[in-house]
Amino acid sequence: MKFRKKPEIIEAFQMTKDRRWDNTEWPNWLNRAWQKEPSEGAIWIDPDDTNREMLVCGTLEGVYRVMWDDWIIQGANGEIRPCKPDMFKETYESID
Repeated sequence: MKFRKKPEIIEAFQMTKDRRWDNTEWPNWLNRAWQKEPSEGAIWIDPDDTNREMLVCGTLEGVYRVMWDDWIIQGANGEIRPCKPDMFKETYESID
């Protein structure tokens, strides 16, 4: 049998170095994730980064580092995950 992935509507935000330090453009769901304790569905400063610049994201599969220009995606059930720019471009298209 063959299957096709159902369309998924997501919200996404591209994390840049400037946006890391100026969170005025962060969507509400990302600000809520920032306010959570480190866990699934949260985003926090990478404890291994001595410069305290990089962020990590708690996902269903584990903790992943968010690199500059990665997209942070909020899925249909509110889960968050990072996505590399090339994979984002390949997988998603704007509906705005």
